[in-house]
Amino acid sequence: MKTIDELLHEGVEGKRVFVRADLNVPLDGTTITDDGRIRAVVPTVEALAGAGARVVVASHLGRPKGAPDPAFSLAPAAARLGELLGAEVAFATDTVGDSARETVAGLADGQVAVIENLRFNAGETSKDDAERGAFADQLAALADLYVGDGFGAVHRKHASVFDLPARLPHAAGYLIATEVGVLKKLTEDVQRPYAVVLGGAKVSDKLGVIKHLLEKADRILIGGGMAYTFLKAQGHEVGISLLQEDQIPAVQGYLERAKERGVEFVLPVDVLVSSEFPDLKTKAPANPTTVAADAIPADQEGLDIGPETRKLYASKLADAGTVFWNGPMGVFEHPDYAEGTKAVAQALVDSPAFTVVGGGDSAAAVRTLGFDEKAFGHISTGGGASLEYLEGKTLPGLAALED
Repeated sequence: MKTIDELLHEGVEGKRVFVRADLNVPLDGTTITDDGRIRAVVPTVEALAGAGARVVVASHLGRPKGAPDPAFSLAPAAARLGELLGAEVAFATDTVGDSARETVAGLADGQVAVIENLRFNAGETSKDDAERGAFADQLAALADLYVGDGFGAVHRKHASVFDLPARLPHAAGYLIATEVGVLKKLTEDVQRPYAVVLGGAKVSDKLGVIKHLLEKADRILIGGGMAYTFLKAQGHEVGISLLQEDQIPAVQGYLERAKERGVEFVLPVDVLVSSEFPDLKTKAPANPTTVAADAIPADQEGLDIGPETRKLYASKLADAGTVFWNGPMGVFEHPDYAEGTKAVAQALVDSPAFTVVGGGDSAAAVRTLGFDEKAFGHISTGGGASLEYLEGKTLPGLAALED
C-alpha cells in the first residue's frame, strides 16, 4: 500500500488531490457535537496543502436517500475543517455538478475545498457496478491523484471508496496508515493477556467479531444491551431488557466454545434497572435500582452494569497487555446510566496495556464523559470498519489502495 509520504516525495505541487475523508460527524441541527473525525483528517490535508496540492476533500454524512437533503449537508463540517486548518476552505454545493467543477477549478496551489455529501448522488452507494462506476468517473474528472483517508468508510463498497482509486494513482493517508497499524497490533503482534470489552445494543452486530476473537483473546467482557441475550442464554430472567431471542443458540455456542478454548467470558454480576427508559433530552433523574444480574424483575429493564460489575471489569483489565473496547456498557447519554461506561474508560486509562477504543459510540462516550484522548493508546474513527477487520474480512476500501 503506497503511503502519502511516498506521494509527497514524488511531488504534488499544482496537482488536484482527491482526499476521501470521513467527515460523518454527529449534528444537532447545524452544530457539530463531536468533531473527532474532522480533526483526524487534518494531518493529511495539511501535508498535501503544505506541499502545494489543490486539495479536494469529500465525504458522506448520515444516510440521505441518494438525493440532496439540507439536513445532511457537509457545510458545517467544511466550516469546522477551515477553523482547524486556520485557512479558508471553499465549499461546493453539489458533488459533481457545476458548483463542484467551478470550485475545484478555482483552487490555487495549497488551497482546500470540500464538495457536498457524496451520498446526495445515488451512484455513491449503488449496488450496481455500472452506476457506481459512472459516478466514480465523474469524481475522477475532479482530480489527478487519490488519497484514501476515510477509515470509517473502508468497509463499504462505495464509489468514492472502492471504484475511484482504480481510476487514479492512489495512496493511503496518515489516518488509514495509523488505523491499519493499530489493528495489526490487535491481530498479529498481541501483547498478552489480551482482553476485549464488547458492549452496545445488539449482540447480532458483534457475533462475527466474537467468533474471530475467541481464537485470539484471553478474556472477553460483555456489557451494554447485548449482555441480556448472554444472561438469557444462561437461563436468567432479564425482564423487559433488550433481548435478541433468535441469537440465543449462537450465544450458547460461543459460551461453550470459550470454555473449550480456555477463554474467560465475563458477564455482569449486577445491573442498574428501571421500569422506564430514561429521558435523554431533559436528563431528568431516573432513580434506577441495582439488582443481581440473575435476579432482574420481570417488569424492569437493565440499563447499565452495576457497581460490583464495574469493580470486576476493572480488575480483569488491570493486568492486561492489550485491551480492545467497542461499545458502551449502558445508556451513557444519561448521567444515571453513565457510570458503567465511565468505569471501563477509567480502567483503560489506568491500565499499562496498549489500549484501543474501537470507534463508534465508544469513542463518542470517551469524549462526552470528559476523558483525555491522549490517555488511550488509540481511539479509532471507524467502529464498523474496526470490527470487520477484526473479523478477518477483506475491507473494500483497503483492498482498493493495495497496488
